[in-house]
Amino acid sequence: MNRKLTVGERIMYVSSEAPVNCIFPVKIKGQINRERLEQALLKLQQKHPLLRVVIREDEKGAPYYVTDTQIAPVPVDIRQRYTNDDWQQVSVNEWYKPFNVSQEPLARVVWLKSDSVSELLLICPHCICDGSSILTLLRELLMVLDNPLLELSPYESFEAIEDLLPAALLANKKFRLRGLFFGKIAQLVLWFKTRGLKPVTTRGYLLNWKLSQELSNTLVHRCKEEGTTLFSAIAVAFLDAFRQVRPTTAHNKLICPVDIRRFVPEIAADELFAFAPIVELSADMSALNDFWTRTRSFKDELMAKIDKINIHELLYMGEYFHGSLPRMLTYLKTTDGTHDVTLSNMGKLQLPEKFDTFELEMVYSPSAGFPWRNPNTLVASTYKGLLDFTFISNEAFLPESDARAIQMKAIAILQEKSRIKQTYGVKG
Repeated sequence: MNRKLTVGERIMYVSSEAPVNCIFPVKIKGQINRERLEQALLKLQQKHPLLRVVIREDEKGAPYYVTDTQIAPVPVDIRQRYTNDDWQQVSVNEWYKPFNVSQEPLARVVWLKSDSVSELLLICPHCICDGSSILTLLRELLMVLDNPLLELSPYESFEAIEDLLPAALLANKKFRLRGLFFGKIAQLVLWFKTRGLKPVTTRGYLLNWKLSQELSNTLVHRCKEEGTTLFSAIAVAFLDAFRQVRPTTAHNKLICPVDIRRFVPEIAADELFAFAPIVELSADMSALNDFWTRTRSFKDELMAKIDKINIHELLYMGEYFHGSLPRMLTYLKTTDGTHDVTLSNMGKLQLPEKFDTFELEMVYSPSAGFPWRNPNTLVASTYKGLLDFTFISNEAFLPESDARAIQMKAIAILQEKSRIKQTYGVKG
């Protein structure tokens, strides 16, 4: 492989010194064999082309994925495990630990080890994986760790964005002219919007919690009864919580990444890919007192906006914005944005619940340390029927005390609307 990073990949790459790193932690009960872990990681490298590349920049500073036939194995960093919460601080530290992208593989594992319990943290730069991709890597890692004889089928990655686009679109000169025009306009607009602005560099924090089994089950059941989705209920609850805790600064807006695979069949479900289009959504305030009516309206708005996405045009037009990327990154690092939070619901995690050689005791929603001025991100996932949340921000943009207040308000709303009052959620 020798291809230029797409615009979506380039935004998440940021730079070789400050990439956006994704961390996916799991808690394992039982013994882990180091040799088997390293063999499992080797099988992942043999399957996924992006685990065998380095990133090199051309004379203009544009980054390229370049296959390295002599690349080193994915490293495993073994550390002593002391408490159940060690993984949280390690996750935050790993956000800020860059990869040696020009020489080493774009993945690593931290193993927090004790006699009977361990956490494995899978870390990858966001430029090679979206949420679906890192879940694939984690699932394959655990399955091969449990069964070293399991084989993973290698695949060929695309060599250029054009490989994912219809021939008719590539031949349409109108889109090329539009791309050139809007690419230049973007450079000019972003130049005016970012003049004199400087990024705020503040270390982030991470909050993680799980709902009780009873609340998790009842909430899912109630959503089905009301003809809505768990995602919509979570979204409306958190937007309301933001409004209650920060009434003068809340926007009643969130942004939601969408899995690109539903639009581009050339990208298989188990292939690594980083770009996720986003939609911006608001909660209906006209029916403020009717939570479930508002969640149904939210669900309908989400479906309508997803249906309007023309992903092929988005991918094609995006390639004309490479010239504005430095200003685009500056804009993200220096402006508050108009949304309260980015919400990524990974749904029911497609991970086995039974393993022969160990027990997967707990899965924590993944995190990523975004260097944006507005880093507010909420990731939700469900494993073994337990709904888990990870919230990421930094003290400069959202004080941790406010984040904890928002967390408690949102849980209280979900409790009330699910008719569960005797438990307030439990920490994982």
